[in-house]
Amino acid sequence: MNKNRFAKAVAVAAGFVFLSTAPGLASEHSALPITVQTPKSPRPGVQPKKDDTLQNDFAGLNYTAEQKAKLDQIHHDTEMHKAAVVNDQKLNEDQKNAMLVGYTRMEYSESFKVLSPEQQKQVRQRLLARKAADQAAQKRQQPGRN
Repeated sequence: MNKNRFAKAVAVAAGFVFLSTAPGLASEHSALPITVQTPKSPRPGVQPKKDDTLQNDFAGLNYTAEQKAKLDQIHHDTEMHKAAVVNDQKLNEDQKNAMLVGYTRMEYSESFKVLSPEQQKQVRQRLLARKAADQAAQKRQQPGRN
């Protein structure tokens, strides 16, 4: 019974966090818009590979010892939650995938908050560069649509 309650509580919490943060992502008042890529759906029954955008966006930053400890704790906690979702037999694949994506987004968001303002600025610049590159790649793939 406790596993059921835990799974339901985690699902509700993840959904609530996702729904409460989604309007903030498109806010007109934010200095720089932050976009979130939706990872590809994993094969049924297989945990998806760790989303490399966290490592790519945060690569090359010089962390303090305190930041490293916080980031390691965030990553550890997220991996524990993801493992619980993957092993939960009562969730269907769509529910598992949605929760895994939600936990990945939460990890990214919590990790971003640990950064200094200068580090956050660097990450935002990388996000914008990646978004521009993705848009350029889409235009190359669809030359008939303008």
